[in-house]
Amino acid sequence: MLSKKKKGLLIVLSGPSGAGKGTICKALMEKEKDLKLSISATTRQPRSGEIEGKNYFFKSEEEFEKMIENDSFLEWAKVYGHYYGTPKDFVLKNLDEGNDVVLEIDIQGALKIKEKFPEGVFIFILPPSMEELKNRIKKRGTETEEEIIKRFKSAYEELNYVSRYNYVVINDSVEEAVEKIKAIIIAEKCRVDRNKDLYLEIKEGLV
Repeated sequence: MLSKKKKGLLIVLSGPSGAGKGTICKALMEKEKDLKLSISATTRQPRSGEIEGKNYFFKSEEEFEKMIENDSFLEWAKVYGHYYGTPKDFVLKNLDEGNDVVLEIDIQGALKIKEKFPEGVFIFILPPSMEELKNRIKKRGTETEEEIIKRFKSAYEELNYVSRYNYVVINDSVEEAVEKIKAIIIAEKCRVDRNKDLYLEIKEGLV
C-alpha cells in the first residue's frame, strides 16, 4: 500500500466572461462534495445574491493593495477596472493535505497560475456560440451597454488563449459540461506521471 499521501489536484476553470463558468462551478461543487473551492477576493461591488465569504471576499482597493504588498495572493490581476486575486494560503494548505482544489478565475489569472503550477488541470469553458455569449452577458442586467460591448470584444479576443489550456468544454448544457469535467478529473488522477510513487512501490514489492 502507498504510504505517502498524494498531493491534491489543482483544477482551474476559466473562459471568457459570459461563458457560464460560475454556473458550471456551482453545479460541479454540488455534485462533488470532496472538492474544495478557492474563493477569490475582488474590489468590484457584489452582484444580486452574492454573499461575502461564499462567492467572493469583497475588498476595498486599499485593502486589496495591502494584500498585494504582503504577498498574500497566488495570482492577482486588474480586470475591467477591478482587482481580482486568489488568496494563497487556502490553496497551498489544501493541496499539501491531499485535497483537490477548484479555481474559477479569469483568463489572465489562469495563465499566471499555470506559470507556477504547470501540473494543474486547466479547463477552458466555451459558450455554444458568440451570439449566445452576448445574450448571456446582456441577461445579467448588471452592465451598461458600453460595458457589454467591451466585455463582448474582450471575450472574442480571449478565445485565442484556448490553446494554452489542457481541455476545452462547451457549455451548451450545464449538466453535460459538469459530467465532462468530472471525467477529466478522473482521467487526470490516472495519469502515469501522477502515480509514479504508486507503481514504483508496487514494483519494489515484487522484487
